[in-house]
Amino acid sequence: MVDVYSLELGFYALLAFVLLAVKIFAFVSSLTFSTESYVAAGKLTKPSWTILLGLAVALQVLFLNSPVGILNLIFTIAAIVYLVDVRPAMAGLRRR
Repeated sequence: MVDVYSLELGFYALLAFVLLAVKIFAFVSSLTFSTESYVAAGKLTKPSWTILLGLAVALQVLFLNSPVGILNLIFTIAAIVYLVDVRPAMAGLRRR
C-alpha cells in the first residue's frame, strides 16, 4: 500500500523537475537572442535577463530540496514572464 508521504515526495520531485526544466528552457532561450533584440522589443537588457534566469537555474540546482520556497517562486515567476512576454516579443522581431 502506498502511503501519503511517498506520494507527497513524488509530487514534489515532479514539481521540482518541471520547474527546473522551465527555467533551463527560459535561460537557454535568453542566450539565443541578440542584445539588439532586447532593446528593439523594449524589454530589459540581455545581461539582465540572462543573469536573472541563470540565478534561477543555479539556485534551484543548489537547493533542489525546496521546490516551493519563496526565492524559487520568485524566479519561477520571472521565467514565466520571460517566456510569456519577452520571448514572443523578440520572436516577432525575427519574423519581420
